Amino acid sequence: MAFDVALFQLGMDLDQGSSTAQTEEKHSVCGPDVAQQDRKDYFCERNGEKFAGTHLIIDVKNGHRLDDLQHIETTFRKCIEVAGATLLHIHMHHFTPNGGVSGVAVLAESHISIHSWPEYGYAALDIFMCGDAKPHLAVDVIREAFEPEEIIVHEHLRGKDLPAAT
Repeated sequence: MAFDVALFQLGMDLDQGSSTAQTEEKHSVCGPDVAQQDRKDYFCERNGEKFAGTHLIIDVKNGHRLDDLQHIETTFRKCIEVAGATLLHIHMHHFTPNGGVSGVAVLAESHISIHSWPEYGYAALDIFMCGDAKPHLAVDVIREAFEPEEIIVHEHLRGKDLPAAT
C-alpha cells in the first residue's frame, strides 16, 4: 500500500485507469497509421538529419538563487512555456544543510531536470525535448533566472543512429 502511494506521488502509478497511465499510452502510440501532426513525440528533422529529440546539457557557473525552490520551479515553467512544451508533472526536492535542489519537470515531450550546489554557485541542468518543442529557447530563460558568470551548453541529437530515424 505505501509503495503504491509512493509511486502515485511520483507520478508512476501503474493503474490502467490513472491519468498517468492514460497520458503515457497517449504519447507512446507508434506506427504508420498515426498521423504525426496529432502527436508530440515524433522524430525531428533538422538539416536533413532525423533524430528523436534535442538533448541540452547545461552547466551554470557562479549562478544565483540556486537554493530557491520556488524560483527554480517558476524558471522551469517559463522554460516550458517558451519552448512550446507540455507540462505533465513537476517534482522538486530541497536538500539540507547546503540548500541544493534536485528537480524534474516531466513533459509530454520528455523532461527538464536540475541539481544545484548553491554553495559553489553551480547547477547542472538537463533539457531533453522531442517534437516541435524548441529547447534552445529555454537557455535564455535560465541565463536570466540564475544570472551566471558563465553558462555552458552542449547539444546532443538523441536517436539519430536508430534505424527508425532513417
